[in-house]
Amino acid sequence: MKHIIFCISTFVLLWSSISFAAGTQYDLRVDGLACPFCAYGIEKKFIRTEGVESVDIDLKNGVVIVKTSEGKTFKEDQLKEVINEAGFTMHSMVQKPL
Repeated sequence: MKHIIFCISTFVLLWSSISFAAGTQYDLRVDGLACPFCAYGIEKKFIRTEGVESVDIDLKNGVVIVKTSEGKTFKEDQLKEVINEAGFTMHSMVQKPL
């Protein structure tokens, strides 16, 4: 019984010490997001961008949330370009580690 408890304790300690690498989250404030069709246009552009894992759009607050894969980062100008290509204007960006 002691052996089982020791094994479980060791596993839990090892598991908790493993750091999982994560990407980056970008919260982009965008003008003109009024409907799901607008959101779909932006989502389509970002999903086709290398390194983008997911895109969520908060229509109520006009925010596009882009999450990237491990090690992938964007400069503000790159994000503005994608937003502009979709026909919108980006006003601000907040970058957060995941």
